[in-house]
Amino acid sequence: MPTPARPRPARQLIDTGVVPILRSARAEHIPEVADTLVSAGLTCLELTLTVPGALGLLPVLKSALPEHAALGVGTVTTAAEAEAAAAAGATFLVCPAVSPDVMAFATANDVPCYPGAWTPTEVLSAWQAGATAVKLFPAATGGPGHLRRIRDPLPEIPLMPTGGVAIDQVSHYLAAGAIAVGMGSSLLGDALEGGNLSALADRARRVLDEVARGRDGR
Repeated sequence: MPTPARPRPARQLIDTGVVPILRSARAEHIPEVADTLVSAGLTCLELTLTVPGALGLLPVLKSALPEHAALGVGTVTTAAEAEAAAAAGATFLVCPAVSPDVMAFATANDVPCYPGAWTPTEVLSAWQAGATAVKLFPAATGGPGHLRRIRDPLPEIPLMPTGGVAIDQVSHYLAAGAIAVGMGSSLLGDALEGGNLSALADRARRVLDEVARGRDGR
């Protein structure tokens, strides 16, 4: 069976090598956090559907952020959610697992899609179904060594480790061959609960330094 055509990764994802994941029980502080991250240079953001009112918030964020920012939707598990996210303005979709229905929608509508996978079988299945890149999830379970071992037999599949990636591990994941990392609490800290935005900006800049160091080490 031929491999479906796949949309290309967002330029912002490739340029920065980081996707901050905006996941919170409250949406109150998300706009200021998103603005801080983009101002610090992290221009590819994921807003998860677990945020209350996420699809209503998405167009508000898009209108407030600079045009060069890419804003996608995560925790997408059904074709209906994928369609609703795209209609709200998502520029990419992220799944926690391999969802053929979501990936079929994404491929048919030329929307980049990053499904989660862990084993070589899951990674290959996601790629053959048309994934733009595969979210290696949860990354912390195996660390950079697991990513490297997946890439040894499957070097053509771009991987994006997500889930428990610490700031001081970012360079190691990039050096192991990741195209980018997805980052939650280690980057965001308490910012989504109203914490210090200056500290968030400092962490964002540190992460970008780690990405550059990891790419230099390949």
